[in-house]
Amino acid sequence: MGRELRYLGPSERAEIERLHNGGAPVAKIAEKVGSHVATIYRKLPNGYTGAVDEYSRWVYSAEIAQRVFERNIKCRGERVAAAEALREEAVQKWPKLGGIA
Repeated sequence: MGRELRYLGPSERAEIERLHNGGAPVAKIAEKVGSHVATIYRKLPNGYTGAVDEYSRWVYSAEIAQRVFERNIKCRGERVAAAEALREEAVQKWPKLGGIA
């Protein structure tokens, strides 16, 4: 059985912001959000504002993280379209080989 893949939503990102900026450890954030600790560690840099708090921890913004997520999803679609166009070009250029693969 495989894992169920899902994206973090705006409400989960807001919970991460509240907990992280409140000083909670990543394990506690992961437990509250219902994700693996590694997932939280991977997602935190997407929402960093560039500022640090009084404890020298990076400040996290759910809004910034959501914008980064939406931009990445949009770019993903553009990469797929570009790859399909490249494949079509290769098939036309080398029809006997069926493209490059």
